[in-house]
Amino acid sequence: MSLKIKLEDDLKQAMRDGDDLKKRTLRLCLTAIKLAEVEKRDTLEEGTILSILQKQVKSRQETIDEAQGIGRDDLVQGAQAEIEILYAYLPQPLTQEELLDLVKEAIAEVDASESQDMGKVMKVLMPRVQGRADGKVASAAVREQLAS
Repeated sequence: MSLKIKLEDDLKQAMRDGDDLKKRTLRLCLTAIKLAEVEKRDTLEEGTILSILQKQVKSRQETIDEAQGIGRDDLVQGAQAEIEILYAYLPQPLTQEELLDLVKEAIAEVDASESQDMGKVMKVLMPRVQGRADGKVASAAVREQLAS
């Protein structure tokens, strides 16, 4: 079952159950997916849908940071609840060791030896970690490995 179909089915179930938080969260995600499909004029691949879900999580994390800055605990709790709903649809994140192994494989694959080769390494690495590791974390790991 594709991720989009699962999201749609879970939205229908949330509507039946009267779960407003889940319903609202899934609707926002499905809207973002449909918008991306309209822009692309084609259905999206699973990896692209995962990246959209990650963007949704990142957006809510930024909301939490801003809400904490102004002392709005109600917004923090709401955004945190939405993040927990979204995590159910994302694959298990990579551990630091798993990410490091993938970084080393990518470096060996492109025969990278210096920081100028970072773009080549990232081009190989990102499809492998998509949906399972943040780009900033992956970039830092590559930079660290190339520096040593």
